[in-house]
Amino acid sequence: MSLRRISVTAVRNLHPVTLSPSPRINILYGANGSGKTSVLEAVHLLGLARSFRSTRLNPVIQYEQPTCTVFGQVEVGDEGATSNLGVSRERQGEFTIRIDGQNARSAAQLAELLPLQLINPDSFRLLEGAPKVRRQFLDWGVFHVEPRFMATWQRLQKALRQRNSWLRHGTLDAASQAAWDRELCLASAEIDEYRRNYIKALKPVFERTLSELVELEGLTLSYYRGWDKDRELVDVLAGSLLRDQQMGHTQAGPQRADLRLRLGANNAADILSRGQQKLVVCALRIAQGHLVSQVRRGQCIYLVDDLPSELDEQHRRALCRLLEELHCQVFITCVDHELLREGWQTETPVALFHVEQGCITQTHDHRE
Repeated sequence: MSLRRISVTAVRNLHPVTLSPSPRINILYGANGSGKTSVLEAVHLLGLARSFRSTRLNPVIQYEQPTCTVFGQVEVGDEGATSNLGVSRERQGEFTIRIDGQNARSAAQLAELLPLQLINPDSFRLLEGAPKVRRQFLDWGVFHVEPRFMATWQRLQKALRQRNSWLRHGTLDAASQAAWDRELCLASAEIDEYRRNYIKALKPVFERTLSELVELEGLTLSYYRGWDKDRELVDVLAGSLLRDQQMGHTQAGPQRADLRLRLGANNAADILSRGQQKLVVCALRIAQGHLVSQVRRGQCIYLVDDLPSELDEQHRRALCRLLEELHCQVFITCVDHELLREGWQTETPVALFHVEQGCITQTHDHRE
């Protein structure tokens, strides 16, 4: 799976541009503020219909323009078949998603066609941030390897909304309350099973990948499902009913799940250096790419913003080698592309794009 072509209009400071990227490695280089990260942001818009840099639309849409638009032709499968994707976002918040000429119902359809992995300076939040960040990471992987996940997750969300509304307003009768609790428990059990199976598959791949980047004796990855592992959720909900009513929401369940990375007895984020944290996050995201590749035709597309920062030459080379071994499409930004000169095998296709004041120019392969 790769982007054969991408056209970008009115995204931040980028001039209108159409690119034909390499199916493997693409390096975008230029001075800070030139627009390199905006190219990654455009790919992210195409894959998820939202930015990774801002929750607000106004900064993403070019000044005095009403709409930003990204089109892409995606190669899917091994036989050269393609899909045409298009996303437009308006300042008022409206957005349109088109897939092969038809309006799409949701961004989930984009995500399924164009699985993206993002490694950027904010990736530290995966270790340092709230459990929600790690749940999103976990559920991204489960979504792409377990076809039943999305429907079950939607059932879970509906049951949670109903129960939380009842906790706040007391508008359900006893029979309805019991029915929604039962649905919540059933959906929760399924989500927990999907997540546990995924983590069981992820752990050995993560550990192997991490060992190729850095030696961290005693680092462990574990999964907390969101309620006591020794009790059924129905019993936990019954025991916490009074407190849930006082709080106005359900406190136990898969919506409270977490991934825990520990170094010995300590939270890994409290012990590791920034460079070590970056390597751990990279190992997690590369491990996810391997799992997705095993169950889908094609691979993830990796967006790597400012790869050289906080990594020495040895770790840069190791990370490039791991990205290369995924045999997927990678977009990397950096200030000085010479820092990545020796990162790739000579037979690996590498495209270079110089970005300057919003203008993008394809240059020669830096190994030629």
